[in-house]
Amino acid sequence: MVKLKDTTKVKSRTRKVGMAVTAAASVAGMVFAATPAAAAGSADFSVVYTASYYQGTATWSNRSVSVDGSFKASNCRRVYVRAFAGSTTLDFQSSSTWCNRSGPANFTLDANVVGGSDNIWVYMTTENPNTVLKAQTCYRAGYCVDGRV
Repeated sequence: MVKLKDTTKVKSRTRKVGMAVTAAASVAGMVFAATPAAAAGSADFSVVYTASYYQGTATWSNRSVSVDGSFKASNCRRVYVRAFAGSTTLDFQSSSTWCNRSGPANFTLDANVVGGSDNIWVYMTTENPNTVLKAQTCYRAGYCVDGRV
C-alpha cells in the first residue's frame, strides 16, 4: 500500500504566502500611485493698483500652473502671468488691454520640465507693457510676496 502525502498543509501555507505577497504589492502600488512627481501647491495673489486689481489663486500641477483670477481695470490695464523654474522662464501669457471693465481672467501656463514650475510672476501694466504698475511673485510652497523677486 502506498501512503499518500498530506498536501493540505503545504497548499495552505503556499496560499497564505501568496496572499501576503499580493497584499504587500498592492499597498506598495497605492503608495507609489499616490506620490506625484512634483507635489501640487497653491497660492492666493492680490495685485492692486488704485481702483484696478487682479486677485485669485495660482494652482501648481506636475507640468502646468493654473491661474484663476478676477480682473478689474480702472482706466486701461493689462495683466500678465509668467511661470518659472528657478529663474528660467517656462511660459508667459497676458490678457488683452481692458479699459474700465471687469471679469474673470484665467490662464494655464505650461511648465513642461522635470519638477515643473516653482514660482510665477503676476503683474499689471498700463496699455504700455513696459509700464509695470504692481507685481507679485508667488511660490509653489503657498505664498506670494510683493514685487518681482
